[in-house]
Amino acid sequence: MQDIHMLLRQHRSIRSFSNEHVTDDDVEDIVISAQCASTSSHIQATTVIRVRDTDSLKQIAEAANNQRQITEAPVFLVWCADMHRIGLACEMAEGDMISGMTEQFISTTVDVALAAQNAVIAAEGMGLGVCYIGAIRNNPQVVTEILELPKHVYPVFGLCIGHPAEDPETKPRLPVKLILKEERYDDHNDRELIADYDETMNNYYQKRTNTKKVSTWSKEMARRYESERRPHMRDFLRNRGFEMR
Repeated sequence: MQDIHMLLRQHRSIRSFSNEHVTDDDVEDIVISAQCASTSSHIQATTVIRVRDTDSLKQIAEAANNQRQITEAPVFLVWCADMHRIGLACEMAEGDMISGMTEQFISTTVDVALAAQNAVIAAEGMGLGVCYIGAIRNNPQVVTEILELPKHVYPVFGLCIGHPAEDPETKPRLPVKLILKEERYDDHNDRELIADYDETMNNYYQKRTNTKKVSTWSKEMARRYESERRPHMRDFLRNRGFEMR
């Protein structure tokens, strides 16, 4: 096991994987590590579905902007926020779950994110590479139908896992002075810090091994958020039982 601080700081998204097998025991160990993450009120609202079927993987990849790593990675996991299991537990205890609360959506989604990040750290500690696939939310209904998800469950993101067949550079993060604030939200120096970071990212984009480009973090954020993204998610979540009351 690597030094944990070094391991965390060396995280990269891996999109090309070798044919080397990842054992079922390794996958189970990764998910067990995920289960040990903090969980709101011990709800443990995460369900992980491993997809192996070739046709299912192809359909999910098509729904997720044709990301080839979904079909090429030795392991593909879909991480789901799950209130269905909580409902079953309430029934078994002769209770009646009140569904559709906004807090349920928040707590289950946070649970999934915490668990998945534990899984990523566990996988990288084994020498494996990972890549989150948020694009399964491009068409979440397709993923829901493929996985036969019951009501009160929704797919949050996918995760590819395998032995890396590439060695990309680590992408620079925002300066810690921009993230860590003291006592209150003081943004008087944020523009200067972002400008410095933009220069760092522009250098990174031009020097990295793959897909060189001229851009900055600010430009990438403007491109991403100057238009609506996934407006279908509100109605989809409501249909799943996450009504945001």
